[in-house]
Amino acid sequence: MKTLIIIIHPNLENSLINKRWIEELNQYPDQYTIHDLYALYRDEKIDIEKEQQLIENHDTIVFQFPFYWFNSPPLLKKWLDEVLTHGWAYGSKSGYKVAAKKIALAISAGINKEDYSETGRYKYTLEQLTTPFEVTFDYIKAAYKPLFAFYGAEHDASPQRIEKSTQEYLSFLESL
Repeated sequence: MKTLIIIIHPNLENSLINKRWIEELNQYPDQYTIHDLYALYRDEKIDIEKEQQLIENHDTIVFQFPFYWFNSPPLLKKWLDEVLTHGWAYGSKSGYKVAAKKIALAISAGINKEDYSETGRYKYTLEQLTTPFEVTFDYIKAAYKPLFAFYGAEHDASPQRIEKSTQEYLSFLESL
């Protein structure tokens, strides 16, 4: 079954990392379903039933987004609030439609990895800062997997680093 890659990037046309990852994923249409939320929902009116059906049709889901202001783009929060409904994602005998599905995050971060540490500039790791996602996915009984990250996009987004991360991202997805 194909892996669903949910893209949440408000300015994808000016992206270096996320855009390159998507270009590479598009070369494997039999393996990946690319689903760009900002392209589909410019008005932010999410088609909840369509989104739920898409989730039901995939066993592995990856949320791909840039990490800024120590969080995800706002459309992801809206998506989580609206799509993960009571009776579908949790809370009843007929709920838990996401249960046992593998879910992971793929994040591009502008800050260097060493700044995301207990002794670093921001005092927390990226894993710690994304704990609310892990708790959310645990709550709906999904199988949350470790995140994938590209660090230092603001400091060193050289073509060589981006290409290396692209191959590492593909390996990460294959390991899910």
